[in-house]
Amino acid sequence: MKIFKIVFLISFACIFCTQLSCKRDNKAYNADIEKQKVEKVIHKSIGWAKTKDINLLYSVIANDSNFIVVNPGDRIVKGFLDFTSAEDFWMNPDFKAVRYEIKDLTINFSQTGDVAWFICMLDDINEWKGQPANWENTRWTGVLEKRNNSWVIVQMHFSFSQN
Repeated sequence: MKIFKIVFLISFACIFCTQLSCKRDNKAYNADIEKQKVEKVIHKSIGWAKTKDINLLYSVIANDSNFIVVNPGDRIVKGFLDFTSAEDFWMNPDFKAVRYEIKDLTINFSQTGDVAWFICMLDDINEWKGQPANWENTRWTGVLEKRNNSWVIVQMHFSFSQN
């Protein structure tokens, strides 16, 4: 009977320790702070164009082959290298970012806290050769992943609203 009690206590201790180690450290995860970080990444991913700080853009997106952007129409960007092919357009002096506005931004997180997704409405006001080149009333959704303690966008989807 004494061996049974020892085995039971050891088993209980192992299960208890396993449960504690599997729970997220609430001190290390603060949903409000993480939401602010994700929001900053979202703004950087569109706001970089005003100063043409391409390095800022590249710092907030996944630099790998799994990165995806779905644009209005039939253009799907697959991978970081495909994404960088638009650099000639963005960095062209004929392209000028005027302003942007993000409306109704909603951010959600996975239970593990290392994946976030968002939805918003975007007005992206630009010029091409002095003429308007705007995306107005655009639905924008995206997925971010926390990698090496930094949030990066791994997927985005843009579509034009009918409203």
